[in-house]
Amino acid sequence: MIEKWFEKGLWASRMVILLAVVFSILASFALFLIGSADLYHVMIATYQYFFAGVHPENFHADIVAEIIGAIDLYLIGVVLLIFGFGIYELFISDIDVAKGAGGDKVLYVRSLDELKDKIAKVIVMVLVVSFFQRVLHTDYKGAQEMLYFAVSITALSLGLYLLHKGGKH
Repeated sequence: MIEKWFEKGLWASRMVILLAVVFSILASFALFLIGSADLYHVMIATYQYFFAGVHPENFHADIVAEIIGAIDLYLIGVVLLIFGFGIYELFISDIDVAKGAGGDKVLYVRSLDELKDKIAKVIVMVLVVSFFQRVLHTDYKGAQEMLYFAVSITALSLGLYLLHKGGKH
């Protein structure tokens, strides 16, 4: 009897996962809102550039950097969504609504390894986007720095290729 009671309590303790699910989804929404606010700022600045005669220095580089930053926020938000949906399905229950709507292809997770793989791929994309955002604000002083830049892009491209090579693409 004590064993049965203990096992029920142990099984019910998995519900603590709901905290991680709820807060990762909320954090994802927060990142989507912040990214959207950044893009709204880009739209306002673009409007002012074309129609109000405001021409700030480095406008193009700053706009591109802000757009890339927003994409970075969106990608991190996607990581949080995948994490939230994945751990919910692994520890609590399948999401029945997603099965009929095609959501099971993107967010369905059968194992922790599959969840880690999906999250790792998105995190690599976040790193690539962050890298390019930083590169936009770098002043190159010579051919050697440009060579380092080219080698780093090649390494990122090779990494992405190897990451997707094992998948079903």
